[in-house]
Amino acid sequence: MAFFQTPPELGNQYDEDPVLASWLTRHLPEDVLRENLSDLREVGALAAGELHRSLLATQDDEPRLVQWDAWGQRVDRIELTAHWQKVAPIAASKGLIATAYERRFAEHSRIVQFALLYVLEPSTAIYSCPLAMTDGAAKTLLVSGNEALKRRALPRLTSRDPAVAWTSGQWMTERTGGSDVAISETVARRGTDGEFRLYGTKWFTSATTSQMALTLARPDANPPGGKGLALFYVEQRDEDGRLNGISVNRLKDKLGTRMVPTAELTLEGTRASLVYGETDGIKNITPMLNITRTWNAVGAACGMRRAVALARDYARRRVAFGAPLAEKPLHVDTLAAMDAEYQGAFMLTFRAVELLGREEAGVLTEDEAALLRLVTPLAKLTTGKQAVAVASEALESFGGAGYVEDTGLPRLLRDAQVLPIWEGTTNVLSLDVLRALGRSGSAAPLDPIEREVRRCVAGAAKAGCEEAGRVATAAVAHARTWLEETFPRGRAALEGGARGFALTLGRALELALLIDEAAWQAERGDRRAAAAARRLARHGVDAIADAGVEGDTQLLAGG
Repeated sequence: MAFFQTPPELGNQYDEDPVLASWLTRHLPEDVLRENLSDLREVGALAAGELHRSLLATQDDEPRLVQWDAWGQRVDRIELTAHWQKVAPIAASKGLIATAYERRFAEHSRIVQFALLYVLEPSTAIYSCPLAMTDGAAKTLLVSGNEALKRRALPRLTSRDPAVAWTSGQWMTERTGGSDVAISETVARRGTDGEFRLYGTKWFTSATTSQMALTLARPDANPPGGKGLALFYVEQRDEDGRLNGISVNRLKDKLGTRMVPTAELTLEGTRASLVYGETDGIKNITPMLNITRTWNAVGAACGMRRAVALARDYARRRVAFGAPLAEKPLHVDTLAAMDAEYQGAFMLTFRAVELLGREEAGVLTEDEAALLRLVTPLAKLTTGKQAVAVASEALESFGGAGYVEDTGLPRLLRDAQVLPIWEGTTNVLSLDVLRALGRSGSAAPLDPIEREVRRCVAGAAKAGCEEAGRVATAAVAHARTWLEETFPRGRAALEGGARGFALTLGRALELALLIDEAAWQAERGDRRAAAAARRLARHGVDAIADAGVEGDTQLLAGG
């Protein structure tokens, strides 16, 4: 009889995730965890069952742009995939946005929200994209002081009712580029009716079917540069359902996230409302960026978790050279390396989530506030790089099947690649870390990270992780020394080493937090986190190059 390989399967994605279950047991009050356990298990079953099957069955589906109707009218209608239409009401009813704004669980509300997302997201075909921007828009409007817009949009953005709930887009990227938004070409002109209308091209708008968006434009009389931009609120359609001065030029043909409707738009008199004032638009989008970067890190962590879960199950099913791969020492070593990276990413991500929740509940200490300012970009940039590496390793662990599209496996890598790009590339986020540290040349702003690492590694001996603890503390000490010695050499030297510096801080925090978790688990007879910490330490934490980068431009010389 011919042989057919059994594909990997998923069990309940909450029940079969000891990392998440252990972390929630430690960090949530018992009554909060108990109240949310049924929802976590329900979305865990959906993620492994109905939604996972739907995603595999429809993975080739993509949104479709219909620009003209049968009678020649321009309609620019984007038709979503059946899978996305299935996910949308689940996301609303399960409170993937609402939980954070209802604040029923006080400082733990963000943990509950992101735990639900983490379990469900890998089976949604990146429906987390509009959700992230919706959360960011809700937070921005909430803190804006703009009561009219809050009354208009917040109840919809945070609703659990699928018939009422809105999502939001985020229209920042233009032909001039994405990260340097200060050179935006979109202009805002005030009409005789007192309303602003926008004119320009938005080159890359994600989740373009959302009912509203936040965008940047330059009021007519404003000077060039970031100071002259303003933040605007836009609704896509008017009361009659017609597009609000918006033309959809085309849908983007992307490497991954292919179910996400990403479009190039032309704004031709699009009615818009100021969110804050007529200047400082870049500063005013900061609340949105902090939220969406946290979503990015959660997406990276749960994407790694899904890759590891599939690879682990396949290793039990795939027999080669006389035994299952799960019994082959070299394959076990490969899986362990993936798992250690994933666990480190999880710990850093959910520390950022925990701090965000404490900030919003008004219980954040001054030291925690300083830590949060650094942890948010560090978590985004570090986990984004890890997600791509883990997804690539996971595909390789399946051999040829990992390269065949209809297995659904290549999508893991294609979708992961957006994570180090969206909401700031690794380089841009590394420079953000330097900016967060200030311009004094002092390494004192690193104190919150050093204190966090020392706190976390204090119990290393309980878990048998003393050497891993030394690796984490030595890496942060090296980062401090590098900063103090490099600052006098000027901005070029600082920028040239910023990536290694930021990744060192991110990985040191991951390792320290993993050691802290390992010490807590060890008291309960669980040694899994300790094994992951020791393995992560061996992978390398310190990415700083002391030799400097001044001569690196020579590598780019010539043809």
